Amino acid sequence: MSLRSEPGLVNVPGWEPYPWLLAGFSTREGGVSTAYAAGGPPEQNLGYTPQEDPLQVTTMRLRLADALVQLRPAAHAAGVRPYLVTVRQCHSGRVCRVERSQLPLTNEDGSAILEGDGLYTGDTNLLLGVLTADCVPVLVADKRTHAVAAFHAGWRGTVERIVERGVEALRKQFDCRPQDLIAAIGPSIGPCCFEIGAEVREKFEAQFDYGCELVPEVAGSPHESARRGSDSDGRVHLNLWEANRHQLLDAGLRPAAITVIGECTACARLPDGRRKYFSHRAEQGFTGRMLSLIGAVAL
Repeated sequence: MSLRSEPGLVNVPGWEPYPWLLAGFSTREGGVSTAYAAGGPPEQNLGYTPQEDPLQVTTMRLRLADALVQLRPAAHAAGVRPYLVTVRQCHSGRVCRVERSQLPLTNEDGSAILEGDGLYTGDTNLLLGVLTADCVPVLVADKRTHAVAAFHAGWRGTVERIVERGVEALRKQFDCRPQDLIAAIGPSIGPCCFEIGAEVREKFEAQFDYGCELVPEVAGSPHESARRGSDSDGRVHLNLWEANRHQLLDAGLRPAAITVIGECTACARLPDGRRKYFSHRAEQGFTGRMLSLIGAVAL
């Protein structure tokens, strides 16, 4: 198995000053998978999808983790090899605490044992990972205690306030203070492409005081209905980035502590025109997965 190109990775701007913090969002570039490449260059599918070779996925996951370590000179020099933990995602509001004493937390094929949509830990040398292909990955770190968390926030998890639940778990378990937290909202389907029906819209408007604000104007529509988020065919678009940013603010984080990557998985393209990310919606369900990672290392 040959892995020649570097794994595609999006770093969090502004997190460079934290040598103990490993964090990033994968792209579909730089792997060995051909399951969804449609004749193009091999890709970095990090999900154990039915079309994929599990061994290839495990190899690419380890390689991505190594790439994160290499971005932190002190961690790389110390030979840090963090242990990767993921979760069996079920579009819920459930968050799971991870401790080193629980390891390995994987089945023989590398798949996750824990079930939920968020992971958090106060232990070092663990990498927490969530898989996405349009849903919103949210990473949180405490600059004081070095506790970290990763959340998979699809629209259902967002309605369940998974990010708020996760920050509250950090506060209760590790005495984290909101003013010490930093967060990143990663690549996911944007308000430009996330079309929803009336039922989902009603859930957001009923659940959140700011629900109406999450239905943005659809660019390019000449109709008055666009001001309420409906295009000329009456379709409605939802801003999940802003929904999760609001939850972080409501949990007490400072606005300046929240980074929104702002790239849409459904329409972001590489310079050569290929898709930068996997997108469940844009590719009608036949697609791979990105992996978003965060961890604290002991230096």
